[in-house]
Amino acid sequence: MDRLIGLVGNVVGVVGIAVCLGSGAVRLSGAYYLAGVQLMPLFTMGIALMVMGCLAKLHVLGRAGTSSR
Repeated sequence: MDRLIGLVGNVVGVVGIAVCLGSGAVRLSGAYYLAGVQLMPLFTMGIALMVMGCLAKLHVLGRAGTSSR
């Protein structure tokens, strides 16, 4: 189960980075919307995905520390 949570954390983190980079690139081009969606909520969603990935990885690291005792 820890491997699955770690994998999900990696995937979600990479998707979050891609969303942040994509919304940042579109914003730097001068647009405020991407396919009818404002870029700031999209950027915030990318940040939330990265935080979710970090929390999943932290959960795995925390469980690894307690199971070795």
